[in-house]
Amino acid sequence: MKVKVAIAGVAGKMGQSIARELSDDSGYELVGALEHPDSPFIGKSLGDIAGTPSITVPIQGEEIINPFDVMVDFTRPEGLKSHLDLCISSGSGILVGTTGLGSIHRALIDNASTKIPVLYAANTSIGVNLCAVLVEMASRALGKIFDIEVIEAHHRDKVDAPSGTALYLGEAASRGSGLSFPDCGVFAREGITGKRVLGTIGFSTIRGGDIAGEHTVLFIGEKERIEITHRATDRVIFAKGAIRAAKWLSGRKPGLYTMKDVLEIDGVVQK
Repeated sequence: MKVKVAIAGVAGKMGQSIARELSDDSGYELVGALEHPDSPFIGKSLGDIAGTPSITVPIQGEEIINPFDVMVDFTRPEGLKSHLDLCISSGSGILVGTTGLGSIHRALIDNASTKIPVLYAANTSIGVNLCAVLVEMASRALGKIFDIEVIEAHHRDKVDAPSGTALYLGEAASRGSGLSFPDCGVFAREGITGKRVLGTIGFSTIRGGDIAGEHTVLFIGEKERIEITHRATDRVIFAKGAIRAAKWLSGRKPGLYTMKDVLEIDGVVQK
């Protein structure tokens, strides 16, 4: 049976990429395409926007007419509540890939997960999620004696910083070393900052060009340094991961899930 998927933020780069990948996979059916109500793309065919004429689904503004199993949401934080409400009312699952979420949005996700299956993914790449496991393992061994820094780079159009993936990797490092996140994070340095404070995780941000996404976690000791790096050369890897996650999420019981559940790698980091 095909998994019926709706995409929120379908005119965005990730939305278009996911739509193209779905159109090439016979195991899925794209049944809904959402954009914010003021979008100039409302009423147009998604295929015209994504450059895939075979996709004839019209872009809608507020609701999805056809029933769907899973919504994939890569939009802005301000749209999250309406998308969660739509999925709750239809009894459908939702994959939240939106970054830049705050405590209010996390509370909305937690509440929705008591009613429907919710998968929150700071990054849907298989490689990034494996890197998070490696970061946690390394931090457990080195976090007390090595300094930890996270460096991330993205394209010039990305609007939030640090990236959700950088924060995700920072959280993994904090878990391994027993630090409280985000309290241990140092997100800006300027002027006379003084010496580096023990038990902190530094973040550096680069924005420019068309960088799909690069993340490095550095464990810096005396006379040695360990680097765990992931470089994405095409956002199609995120689209493929999102589609895999959507299939996994379809039909699940209500609850809050992560990409570790999808990839079955959570047990790797257990003591």
